[in-house]
Amino acid sequence: MMRSIVYFLLFSVLLFRGSLCFLYADGNSEASPPASEQTSENPVHGLKEAESEAEAKEVKMNPGKLIMDHISDSHEWHFFDLNRSDGSEFHGRIFLPVILFIPGEGLSVFSFKKLHHSSYKGFSRDADDHIIRTDGKKFYDFSLTKNVIQMLIAVLLMLLIFMSVARNYNKYGTKAPKGINSAVEVIVIFIRDQVAKPLLGANANKYLPYLLTLFFFIWINNLLGLIPGSANVTGNIAVTMTLAAFTFILMMAGSRRHYWSHMIAPQGIPYAVWPILVPIEFISNIIVKPVALMIRLFANMLAGHLIVLSFLMLIFIFSAMNLIAGIGASIFSVAFAMFIYLLELLVAVLQAYIFTILSALFISETVGVSHAHKEDHH
Repeated sequence: MMRSIVYFLLFSVLLFRGSLCFLYADGNSEASPPASEQTSENPVHGLKEAESEAEAKEVKMNPGKLIMDHISDSHEWHFFDLNRSDGSEFHGRIFLPVILFIPGEGLSVFSFKKLHHSSYKGFSRDADDHIIRTDGKKFYDFSLTKNVIQMLIAVLLMLLIFMSVARNYNKYGTKAPKGINSAVEVIVIFIRDQVAKPLLGANANKYLPYLLTLFFFIWINNLLGLIPGSANVTGNIAVTMTLAAFTFILMMAGSRRHYWSHMIAPQGIPYAVWPILVPIEFISNIIVKPVALMIRLFANMLAGHLIVLSFLMLIFIFSAMNLIAGIGASIFSVAFAMFIYLLELLVAVLQAYIFTILSALFISETVGVSHAHKEDHH
């Protein structure tokens, strides 16, 4: 199994590096003008033209832009670019559907390809590939972006896994689990016995479906994000903010009197300190906890992708200086990228576990699970 994982990671890194090579070649593969056009009566003018062409080629290789393009959301799924022998270009990309709702006009559905080079139906795109309306009127964007498609894929995988497990249990009962059942059962029991019951006590079964869904959704999306060409869903702050918002809603829905009384009227504290302590408690419980959930997952998953991409970009930065330097840098860059890639496999499940256990902890503080109960389970 470990050998298969190493082979998969090596193939993934090389495939990703190859796609970047195509991008780099596409940015620097302009047809050279004929020799008669290269010569100039004014050698200084010819030298300036050569320098300007060299600068233009360097500008096209923008590591920062390539990194941001790979980790940001988009209306198209871009894989690679190829230069054909006839000088034309082949773009390996999939244009995703655009779904817009215009008040008073209804839905407008079309492919993002319509906006790739020109405006369409009164819409166009800005420099950041955001859809804008040419007349400035209000509209609502429900488009299926790259992140949305990958989240739907993750949900589909979860349904296939859970339905398969449920079907096997209905068929074989409580016999020793086999195959995927054995793997899923270990995770379910771990979340139930090590997260839900110790923190939520009698409310464990009530919140267990949410905690399991949260764990599997984050874990699967983290793993999918490690596949070259895929979307970095959990590295998008809008996604982590939504997950944190779900936890916050459950916190507020299950809150009891003691939670609010402790926050609004803390016991054993001098009255003179209340004007200072109450706002701090309010901000800490209502604002800081959801924000901490949001930022923790977003920052960790984004950082891992940035580090891997930065190491791979060093190859092209050094190659632009010298071919030998590029070959030397590629050895260390691929080695470090492989190390971070392997580390990201651990981070993927670790961040899913941390988000789940913190959600359970924050919910337990609002539903009134006693501290003694937590200590007994610990």
